[in-house]
Amino acid sequence: MADMTPNTSPRTAGVTARFRFHEELNDFLARERREQEFEHRCARAATLKNAIESLGVPHTEVDLVRINGEPVALSRLVCEGDRISVYPGRGAPWPQAAPAGAPRFVADAHLGGLARMLRMLGYDTVFRNDLHDREIRELAADEDRIVLTRDRELLKCRTIARGCFVHALKPEEQLREVVGRLRLAHTARPFTLCLHCNLPLRSVAKTEVLARLPENAARYYDRFCTCVGCQRVFWEGSHWKRMQALLEGLIDLRGAAPGGA
Repeated sequence: MADMTPNTSPRTAGVTARFRFHEELNDFLARERREQEFEHRCARAATLKNAIESLGVPHTEVDLVRINGEPVALSRLVCEGDRISVYPGRGAPWPQAAPAGAPRFVADAHLGGLARMLRMLGYDTVFRNDLHDREIRELAADEDRIVLTRDRELLKCRTIARGCFVHALKPEEQLREVVGRLRLAHTARPFTLCLHCNLPLRSVAKTEVLARLPENAARYYDRFCTCVGCQRVFWEGSHWKRMQALLEGLIDLRGAAPGGA
């Protein structure tokens, strides 16, 4: 008779650890595992990154992991009997990997509204409707961009060092979420980038753009900007005032240049 005993030799057996996820990280877990410590069987030689992502939480959402009370790196192997506490980020994710200066972003194809609003705040944000995951990964790695997405599987890619899973569904709420989580208010430069092509705006004399202005804009406004790329002209019209109202409470708008057509 064949031996039906499972092979549990040290070479093939996994390890069992206890996990506790904190705050918004619980949103990624199965309902029965939220807001409590639970036991989980991990694969043999699993790193913390592997184990945490197998439970549904992208590594980019994690800021701190403690094992038995001590902070550890995501590359640490899970050991039998570990008690693992996982905490969300506060501020820009994985700050040790962040470049100097204001952050830059790449947004997936479902976040066009958010991308335009980040440009409104002056943040260089790459977005295209046809942007594929491979291109997002390459842009993130080659240009030090933070990935913005609602696809948790994309954020599990090991080549993405910094990313942000966007929970909100409406663009205005998404903007508040991202500004709050990544603490963007102090580095914002509102109305300095074109909402359409993500290139800088420059101030121009009225006489320089007069021939391209609608009659009412030429009559009632004196301050103008133009995009260095698409050459669109912007002024302090009703659209600019609506954008101002949207940004109030998020950042200091004193001295902001005209940026609404």
